Amino acid sequence: MSIAITILVAIAGIVALFFLLALFMKKEYSIRREIVINKPRLEVFDYVKFLKNQDQYNKWVMIDPNMKKSFRGTDGRPGFVYAWDSENKQAGKGEQEIMKITDGERLDIEVRFERPFKSIGKTPMTLVSVSDHQTKVVWGLDGQSNYPLNAMNPFMDNLLGKDLETSLTTLKTILEKK
Repeated sequence: MSIAITILVAIAGIVALFFLLALFMKKEYSIRREIVINKPRLEVFDYVKFLKNQDQYNKWVMIDPNMKKSFRGTDGRPGFVYAWDSENKQAGKGEQEIMKITDGERLDIEVRFERPFKSIGKTPMTLVSVSDHQTKVVWGLDGQSNYPLNAMNPFMDNLLGKDLETSLTTLKTILEKK
């Protein structure tokens, strides 16, 4: 057998294995990262409940400073929508909406991507007082990958988790300077 045929058979085997594994993988993924910020819980919440503040700390929002942005509703309230459209493939096009607020404790946001691919995710942010002057912020990302892309789900925590960590570290830096 020639080397070219051996290489083609090996590639075909890897592709077939990828599709086979995807049949047995969960379609859902859930990622969580947390950080302790040296500020009172209500002060932290009063900053993060405004989606426009993500321009300062959210790594994904900051990918393209020139992206087109539009807003509907009242920021910091359920129903507020922050939409973006970028030529940068990493930023793409989509919107996020505040679905529910538990005042001082939790923000439930739905993110709807149009580009580079269509998907919907949930990004809950929960705040817990560690002490009078410390707040634990837990930021999550829950979503679903359709077959065969669900074969990538075991890697999502590492890939997207790093971006959540970067964003939380930036948030901590901003709030602790105030």
